[in-house]
Amino acid sequence: MFLRQITDSSLAQNAYLIGCQRTGEAIVIDPERDIDRYLEVAAQNDLKITAVAETHIHADYLSGARELMEHHGVVGYLSAEGGPDWQFEWAKDLPNARFLHDGDSFRVGNIELKALLTAGHTPEHMSFLVTDLGGGANEPMGLLSGDFLFVGDVGRPDLLESAAGQAGVMEPSARTLYASLRNTASLPEHLQILPAHGAGSACGKALGAVPVSVLGYERRFNGPFREALEGSEDGFVREILSGQPEPPLYFARMKRDNKKGPALLPDGKLPRPRRLAANELPALVGDYAILDLRNDRVAFMDRHLKGSLFAPLVGGKLPIVAGSYVDENASILLVVNDESEVDEAVRQLVRIGLDKVVAWIPSAEALSENSSLIVSTTRITTSELAGALEAHPDAAVLDVRGTVEYAASHVRGALHVPYTRLAARLAEVPKSQPLYVHCGSGLRASFAVPYLLSEGRNVVYVNGAFGDIPPNLLG
Repeated sequence: MFLRQITDSSLAQNAYLIGCQRTGEAIVIDPERDIDRYLEVAAQNDLKITAVAETHIHADYLSGARELMEHHGVVGYLSAEGGPDWQFEWAKDLPNARFLHDGDSFRVGNIELKALLTAGHTPEHMSFLVTDLGGGANEPMGLLSGDFLFVGDVGRPDLLESAAGQAGVMEPSARTLYASLRNTASLPEHLQILPAHGAGSACGKALGAVPVSVLGYERRFNGPFREALEGSEDGFVREILSGQPEPPLYFARMKRDNKKGPALLPDGKLPRPRRLAANELPALVGDYAILDLRNDRVAFMDRHLKGSLFAPLVGGKLPIVAGSYVDENASILLVVNDESEVDEAVRQLVRIGLDKVVAWIPSAEALSENSSLIVSTTRITTSELAGALEAHPDAAVLDVRGTVEYAASHVRGALHVPYTRLAARLAEVPKSQPLYVHCGSGLRASFAVPYLLSEGRNVVYVNGAFGDIPPNLLG
């Protein structure tokens, strides 16, 4: 048996390519939309992808299952569980779609996969037990656990409410997750846990940075999992629903599109944005969503194209910024350090359904001419905040950290809106009042400030550690 974890570090997402080396057949589980990566790995290992499977309807990226099924004719294995509102609608009339119920099994070559209903993160969620029949095994070696069980954490059950807007389902989902976790009691200790996400994903609150684990270890040392196995249902529900990070706005759109069907890429190809000349910028600024991929937030604040968003490619922030602030139908212009960044940026945007990436330009060229298009943003440090507020008593403070951080300590009287939710709550942000925007380190505020400026708000960027804010300002 061949098994390869293929990771997208920007979304902390794992897909899995599993192949039967005897027959040359392979399956990919939970692929992203740019499927050429999986096809390439398969070909390099003398395998052909003949099947694809999904653990659930994803919220954080667009699935590549439809691309593989419609452009490459592979067989798709999809959940039929969860009730009528949680079906893969796009696949219902495809002849190569196979719909699975709890306990159903199928084979790819001499590899057997058995579907287990592991609901809670979503109603239709399935995990897959993997058995290497061709290697002589009569027990499974691993569990493709999707967003059900992670290294050090379990899947969050609040997204249907907090991201997709389905009121009143958070607690029932948590109770369903509790039951699903307890239902793993009969599974063997040696099972490898092959999760769909790692540290950095917004699909949990404490995911480990170790790529895989084993079930026996997780039973002992995974806090939420242990709470489900040993604690009370009410205690588990309280713990799992507390402190979850605010999901980016685009999660709701991913749920919608993965259910109804992600748009197929034209001819199965990624967008190929054209290189822009500096003298073309005046005609585009104001009409395009401009994403500046530089990594230095101070350099961005000092000098950037009017209306551009700070969306560094390094560190996986591009999808979060673009997904939080860019309309899905917007035409996008990339300001890059150099041409080598274009392909990766396009991939990251396509994975969240931002397909209209039409042009790019090196930052050195974009900022060397057209001085009328170049602006700077007023900035201060957190240690200077008290003096700034004293000098401007009419000003207010906007805190864009998470809810847990704000509850622990905040500037007295500060407005609180997490940076990933600003677009949905923009009406709460004053239009004329001067506004000092801060976070915990300056990073999240550096994403929020350009967006607020593009929306006509009068803002000052506050850069630096929250701990440097004078104590007399804190409540």
